[in-house]
Amino acid sequence: MRWDSLLTAEDEPDGESGDESGGESALRRPTRRSQAPLTLFDRASVARTFETPGFAGMTFYEVQAKSIINRVPASARVPFSWTINPYRGCQHACAYCFARNTHTYLDLDAGRDFDSKVVVKVNAADLLRRELAAPRWRGEHIAMGTNVDCYQRAEGRYRLMPGIIEALAAAANPFSILTKGTLVLRDADLLARAAEVTDVGLNVSAGIIDKSISRSLEPGAPDPDRRLSVCAALNRRGLPCGVLMGPVVPFLTDSPDQLDLAVRKIAAAGAVHVSPIVLHLRPGAREWFLGWLRRHHPELLGAYRDLYGTGAYAPAVYQRRVAQQVARLASQYGVGRASPAAARRVQPSGPTRPVQVGVQLSLL
Repeated sequence: MRWDSLLTAEDEPDGESGDESGGESALRRPTRRSQAPLTLFDRASVARTFETPGFAGMTFYEVQAKSIINRVPASARVPFSWTINPYRGCQHACAYCFARNTHTYLDLDAGRDFDSKVVVKVNAADLLRRELAAPRWRGEHIAMGTNVDCYQRAEGRYRLMPGIIEALAAAANPFSILTKGTLVLRDADLLARAAEVTDVGLNVSAGIIDKSISRSLEPGAPDPDRRLSVCAALNRRGLPCGVLMGPVVPFLTDSPDQLDLAVRKIAAAGAVHVSPIVLHLRPGAREWFLGWLRRHHPELLGAYRDLYGTGAYAPAVYQRRVAQQVARLASQYGVGRASPAAARRVQPSGPTRPVQVGVQLSLL
C-alpha cells in the first residue's frame, strides 16, 4: 500500500469527529492539524490525536481507501489468498511484529512510527460492501488480523469491525479473525449471527505466558491471561476459538516448563486447537527485536546469531522440536477435546463456501 492509493477525508468539517457516543465522553473532540499538509500524503491529511492516557503520543491518519480486500502475494508463506486490514500500524507495539516493515511502504519507519502512527481506513465497511458485490469477487475466504490487529485499542474509538462483520455476513462470505485484543468480545453477537450463514474462524494470539516478558515485548497488548479469557468467553458463547501460540521466543519462552505452562493454560481456556509459531525475524522486525534483545538480554545476542544467522527463520529442526513438544502437551491436556461448550457451538444454517480450518494459524 502507498499513500497515493489512498484519498483523505478532506470533506469533513473542522472540529467534527464523526459519530460520538456517550462512552467516548472522556475523549477530547479531535481537531484537524493546522500546520501544512504532511508530505506523506498527496492531499491534506486528517491527523487526529486524543487527550486520554490510552492514546497518549498516538497520531491517527484517517484516510479514504480505494480498496479494502487485498490479495496476498504469491510468495507469502501463508495458507490464504485475501486479507482485510482496516488499520496500518499497531498500538500493541510488539517488538517482534513481522508487519513492521510494511510501514516503510508509507514513508514511515518500522519502529516508533509503526507503534504510534496508525492509518485508519474510515470507509472500510462501505468499501467492503461494494467489493463483495462486484461480479469479479468469487467469495473466497478473507483473513483479518494477519498484518496488524484489527482489534487494537484504536478499534474502540473507530468501530470499523462491526460494519466489516455485517458486510461479510450479508454476503455469506467466509472469514477468520486473529487477535490479541479483548474488543472482539464486543462483537460476539455479530460474529454469532455471521456464523449462522458462513464459516467464521476465530483465534487468539497468546504465545508468551510469562507476564514480565509479555509486558516488555508486547507493551501495548492485553496481558496473556486476558487474551486467554477472551478465548474462553468466545467458546462459552458457542463460537469455537483456538490459540495461535506465538511467538515462541528462543531461549526466553521455549523451555519445557514454559511450554507446559502455556499449553496447560490454553487447554484451561477451552481452546479448540493450538498452533505454535516460532519467532520470525523478517526485515523491520529483525532490527527492532534485536534492539530490544540488546537492551534487555544482551547475553543472548550470540545465541541468536548462531540460531538465525542472517535469515528470518529458526532452523527447521528447532521449529519441528517445538511443534512436537506442543503437540504432545496438547494431547496430554486435552486441547480440542469435546466439552459441554462443543454442543453449543454455532453451526452455519445453510450451504457455505469451503474454508480451510485454522487458516490463519501459519500467518507468521
